[in-house]
Amino acid sequence: MSAPGATNSLTDVAGLRVGHHTRDEPGWLTGTTVVIAPPGGAVAGVDVRGGGPGTRETDLLDPRNLVDRVNAILLGGGSAPGLAAADGVVDGLFADGLGWPVGEPGRVVPIVPGAILFDLGRGGGWPNHPRAQDGRAAYDAATAGPVAQGNVGAGTGARAGGLRGGIGSASVVLDSGVTVAALVAVNAVGSAVDPATGELYAVRWGLGDEFAGVGRPSPEEVLAARARWDARPDAAGTGPGMATTIGVIATDATLTKAQCQKLAGIGHDGYARALKPVHTIFDGDTLFALATGERPAPGVLELPWLMEAGADCVARAVGHGLLAAESVDRSLDGGVALRSWRDAFASATSPARR
Repeated sequence: MSAPGATNSLTDVAGLRVGHHTRDEPGWLTGTTVVIAPPGGAVAGVDVRGGGPGTRETDLLDPRNLVDRVNAILLGGGSAPGLAAADGVVDGLFADGLGWPVGEPGRVVPIVPGAILFDLGRGGGWPNHPRAQDGRAAYDAATAGPVAQGNVGAGTGARAGGLRGGIGSASVVLDSGVTVAALVAVNAVGSAVDPATGELYAVRWGLGDEFAGVGRPSPEEVLAARARWDARPDAAGTGPGMATTIGVIATDATLTKAQCQKLAGIGHDGYARALKPVHTIFDGDTLFALATGERPAPGVLELPWLMEAGADCVARAVGHGLLAAESVDRSLDGGVALRSWRDAFASATSPARR
C-alpha cells in the first residue's frame, strides 16, 4: 500500500530543496518560501484558479512555449509587491551558475516562476512586504531536509477562514516507487474546518496514522468557535485579492510540460477537499507542478493515479499547515489576532480524546 515518504514533505522528492525566510519582528508577519530544483532544472506546469492571482512567469509554463525547465519556484507573502523577492532568488541562481542556457558556456538565465498571497498589514505595518533580500535569504537557507511547517516563510502571516493558516507539506510513495509530494501556503477565504463538527476536512484524507491523535472537538468548543465567527467586526477581513492559497506539487517521475500542467490542475481538487469555499473571487489560488525526471515516465494507466495522489497530498498538506500553526496577536500594533486550530479546538488533540 502507498505510504508517506521518509519526511512526509516535499523534499522526499530527491533533488528538491526548500528554504524559508520569516519576517515576524514587530510590525511584520510575512515571509518567503523557495523550492529549488535540481541543478539541471525541473519540468514545470501551473494552474491558476483563483479570481485575484498575483503571479510571475506563468505564461512561460504554457506547454506551447519554449522553456521546458525551471530552476526554482517562489511562494511569498506581501501581495503584488512581494513578487520582488524573486529577484533575490535569481541572484542566488546567477551566483551558482544555474539557469536556462543561452549561447556561450556560462551564460544562463535563471527561470523562477512564482506566486504571492495577501498578508499586508497583519503584523501592523501595512507596507511591510518581502523584497529581493528576503528571497535571497530563503534561497541561501534551502536544504534537502524535512520541510519546516507552520508559520514560517510564505505562511508567516497566513489565515484560513478566521483561523491562522501556514505552510503545510505531505508526500506519498506509490506502489510503483514513484514519489509525489506537495507544499502549500494556506491563506484562504474559505475554511479548513467542518462547521458542524470543528474537524479539519483534510484529516479524512490522511495515510495510515498520519493524523493520529487528531479527533473531533467538543460540542462546547464548536459552539464557542461559531460565536466568535458570528461576532466578527467585518467579513473576516477579506476583500478582492485579500487571501490566496498557493503551492507546489512535485514528483520524481518523468513528465512533459503538458502533463505537469494537468498535474497542477488536478491538484486543485486537493484544495477543494480541504477548503470550503475555494477558488473564490477573493482568492488567487495557484498550484505549480514540478517533475524531476529521476524515474521513468508512468504508463498511460498509471498517470491518472499519480495525479490523484498529487491532489491528496495537497489536501493533506493543508491539514498539516493548520495543525502546525500557532496563535498570534498583533492587534495592539494595528495588526490582527489569529487563533490556531489547536487552540480553538484544544479538546480535539487532548490525550483523553485521542
